[in-house]
Amino acid sequence: MPKKKVLLGMSGGVDSSVSAVLLLEEGYEVIGAFMKNWSDGDDSVECSWRAERRDAMRVAAQLGIAFHTFDYEAEYREHVYAYMIREYKAGRTPNPDVLCNKYMKFGFLLQEAENLGCDYIATGHYARIVRDENGTHLLAGVDNNKDQSYFLARLEQNQLEKMLLPIGHLEKAQVRDIAREHNLIVAEKKDSQGICFVGKVKLVDFLKERIDEHEGNIVTTNGEVIGKHRGYEFYTNGQRSGLGIGGGTPYFVIDRKPETNEVIVAIGDDDPALFKSTLIATDFTETISGVLETHAGKKLLARIRYRQPLQECVFTKTDAGLEVVFTEPQRAIAPGQFIAFYDGEELLGSAVIDG
Repeated sequence: MPKKKVLLGMSGGVDSSVSAVLLLEEGYEVIGAFMKNWSDGDDSVECSWRAERRDAMRVAAQLGIAFHTFDYEAEYREHVYAYMIREYKAGRTPNPDVLCNKYMKFGFLLQEAENLGCDYIATGHYARIVRDENGTHLLAGVDNNKDQSYFLARLEQNQLEKMLLPIGHLEKAQVRDIAREHNLIVAEKKDSQGICFVGKVKLVDFLKERIDEHEGNIVTTNGEVIGKHRGYEFYTNGQRSGLGIGGGTPYFVIDRKPETNEVIVAIGDDDPALFKSTLIATDFTETISGVLETHAGKKLLARIRYRQPLQECVFTKTDAGLEVVFTEPQRAIAPGQFIAFYDGEELLGSAVIDG
């Protein structure tokens, strides 16, 4: 029997490199793939694309696998970067990593896999794939501290069917041990941080290079103007630091109003305005068509941001979208964020928070 062929997204990090090792040990023919999606900035800084590609190429050579580079910078700017800027200008909180996975890794790279005659596409995400007679299921990673299923929450069945996630059953420490055992050149490399494919950069600095500052009022929930901001786009719900307001009282951003250029803040971390038990979400997707809808009115688990502990909730379908009611009030819910729904360990689908 010929070996099954896999196109593996290689970022130059330890997770995707160990994924290559595990796939080879399982008998797959592995082809490495590096995606060049962003080239702005100083190449001397951490996470520049040339440095990351060089590490990925060195691992591929070390393991004796073929390696390809795909330039999708134009597509990244259209599908991820433009979305991110548009959402911030609308006073919303986007998550570019979620759409990066949907459009780039499991969109354009999946198409490359098909062009190369590959049976599967693989990445180094900490999540799991399980297949049975009902379809392909996406489960949380075993390592609770590294679980990345949230970032895969917009994927659908046609993408999951072609997916392999080799390290989802492992703890991060085990992945490091495997890298050391195989003397991979990236075994001690630090985990990358920052915006997907852009790298380690402060978000506010990234935005200020692309959005002009425009002063406006910082207003409390009781209507008092207590300071000035440099542009509502540079703040996120729940933010405390960076407001430039003295006096000792803690203030937390709870809303941004593009129409009046105001940033609204709660007074203290116990201000009721900082918490909500209900949200409306639209544009929902399902990992298996129809499954999420069957859970309407039933107790589910959900998270509204990466690494947030799962929260108990119930949702119902309304004319406005999905109305989600949490058992416990949630802090700093932000329009534009994704809410991911789980039944135990299985991710059922996601939606975009509207308010």
